[in-house]
Amino acid sequence: MSAATSLLAVNGLAVAYGDSRVLWDVSFDMAQGEIVALVGANGAGKTTLLRALTGLVAARGGTMRFAGTDLKPLKPYERARRGIAMVPEGRRLFAGLTVRQNLKLGATARATREGEDDDLALVFQLFPELVRLEDRLAGLLSGGEQQMCAIGRALMARPSLLLIDEMSLGLAPVIVERIAEAVRQVNRERGITILLVEQDVGLALEIATRGYVLDTGRITIDGPADELLRREDIRAAYLGLN
Repeated sequence: MSAATSLLAVNGLAVAYGDSRVLWDVSFDMAQGEIVALVGANGAGKTTLLRALTGLVAARGGTMRFAGTDLKPLKPYERARRGIAMVPEGRRLFAGLTVRQNLKLGATARATREGEDDDLALVFQLFPELVRLEDRLAGLLSGGEQQMCAIGRALMARPSLLLIDEMSLGLAPVIVERIAEAVRQVNRERGITILLVEQDVGLALEIATRGYVLDTGRITIDGPADELLRREDIRAAYLGLN
């Protein structure tokens, strides 16, 4: 995939915290409308990569282009206004605010609040569980309800690229499948491009069309998701299968 046809094109990305290098020469592409999985073991650098894309950590080298624009000079809020939203690991909701208040905060990332009520209605349609909970404090929600709220908050920003960090973390399998189907739905019906960072390799590759394996800060394997699921080395290393 050429940079000219990519929504997101990352080339040679390097990131470090102080003297500790975390990402080394990372390159990958995403086309508009794709779901791409970035998988790997805990500590491989997956969250750091998302933080670099959103501007929460500075890149030491390489390039990141989004819809043809160089991201490196842009501040986090400028990247958000251009259409990049993130669902962070651990949800990070405002525990003392209600579900509705948390959701509406997502709209502050965009350039205009016009159509905010329509977007809220779409989130409630996607996650009807949140309708009866809209006046409940976020800190009183279950883990699955919090994850729904966190995804809804990101969608309120009207992103064209949605970054989801550890969607399944700490959730029961039935809740994970419920949320996974919602992710597929927003991709299918709203055309939102999704980068899914996930330690559950099997889950991520079942949702995605393509995947990249990040191992100690480097992308070591990439390809169609179904092919990666069939690879014996991935099955043995990440799925516990032979």
